Amino acid sequence: MDILFLGTGAGMPGKIRNVSSLALKMLNERGAVWLFDCGEATQHQILHTSLKPRRIEKIFITHLHGDHIFGLPGLLGSRSFQGGELPLTVYGPEGIKEFVHVCLNVSGTRLQYELDVVEIEEGLVFEDGQMTVETRRLEHGIDSYGYRIQEKDKPGMLLVDQLKKDGVPPGPLYKEIKSGRSVTLEDGRLIIPDKYMGPPQKGKTITVLGDTRPCAAAVALAEEADLLIHEATFSADNPQMAHDYFHSTTAQAAEIARQAGVKVLILNHISSRYTKEEADNLKKEAEAIFTPVTLASDLMEFSV
Repeated sequence: MDILFLGTGAGMPGKIRNVSSLALKMLNERGAVWLFDCGEATQHQILHTSLKPRRIEKIFITHLHGDHIFGLPGLLGSRSFQGGELPLTVYGPEGIKEFVHVCLNVSGTRLQYELDVVEIEEGLVFEDGQMTVETRRLEHGIDSYGYRIQEKDKPGMLLVDQLKKDGVPPGPLYKEIKSGRSVTLEDGRLIIPDKYMGPPQKGKTITVLGDTRPCAAAVALAEEADLLIHEATFSADNPQMAHDYFHSTTAQAAEIARQAGVKVLILNHISSRYTKEEADNLKKEAEAIFTPVTLASDLMEFSV
C-alpha cells in the first residue's frame, strides 16, 4: 500500500501546497484507490501523477469545510469521461449527500457509473474480506471525523520445502493447501494445511485524521497504527491560535503519535503562513517529542 499526497495545505490553495486530498493506492492488494478528502483542484493534481480516476473505488470525506470538498463534484463528473464505469462510494458526515446531489443536479451532470453516497456516524463504516474502516468524531468547529483503515491479517507463506520433504508433489495440490483445504494424496495420506503454512502476516493499519484539536478519539483511532497522518496546521509556538481555530500544532500531533504508540507520523494540512524554508523547523518541533516524523508535501508518495 502507498499513500500519495495530492494536497497538503490548509484553508486555501498556496503556491507550494494545494488543499487537502490524499490517495491510498492499493493496486496490488485490490486493484483500487481510495481517496481521503477532495479539495479544490484535486483532479488537477492527479494529472501530475500516474493515478487513474477510474481506479478510485471509494472517497472518504473527513468534514464539509470547503478546502476538503470543493474538488469533489468536478472529480465525480470527470471520472465519467475518463472511462470510469465501476461503482463508486462516497462516505462523509451528514450533509455530504445533499452537497453531492445538489452540485450534480444543478450542473446537469450525468454520471456513467453507479454512485452511492453514505452519511457516516461513529463506528464501523466499511468491511469486506480484506479491509475494515472505522471512524470516530474528532474535535473541530463542525463535525469532523478520523478514519482507521485496517488491513485484515493475511495467510502465512506456504512452506514449500516442508511439502517437498514430506513427498507432496508440486502442482495443483499446493494451491489447494494454500487455500486452506485438506487434500488426500494417492497413497492415502491426508495433508492438513495448518502444518504447511507459516504464521499469518499481520495486516497494516493506517489512521487518517480530519481537522481537529488534540483529543482522545484521535489517540484511539491511531492506537499502534503503522502510520498516522495528523494535521499540523500551526507551529508549536502557536498553541492558542491552534485551539481557537480548532486545529493542532506540530507538537500536539507528535504527542498524539507518542500516546498512541504509532510507528510513523506524517504531518499534514500545513498553513500557508509557513514557507518552504520553514518546513525543516516544523519537522524538528515534532521530532522533539516523537520519531520518526515526515512532513508531507504535495505529490509526495509514502510506502506503508
